[in-house]
Amino acid sequence: MTLWVVRYAVPGVIFLAGVVVTAVASDKETGLLVGTMFMGAGIAVFLLNFFYRMGVTGDRDREAEEARRKYFDAHGHWPDES
Repeated sequence: MTLWVVRYAVPGVIFLAGVVVTAVASDKETGLLVGTMFMGAGIAVFLLNFFYRMGVTGDRDREAEEARRKYFDAHGHWPDES
């Protein structure tokens, strides 16, 4: 649950705050500028989480490949070969 909140709810709330600021600001030019800054920050937080998850997944793939190479060195064949 906590991961879902960090990954999706926090960026969504920041983005929604930008939409609200843009819609209700009395000075439309300033409201648009501040609102788009909030929206950009929400998108940035989402992308930061997304790219971090991509990097972690790559680490798991490298660790699995290293384990397969160690098996090959010890046994002379790949783990999925008969």
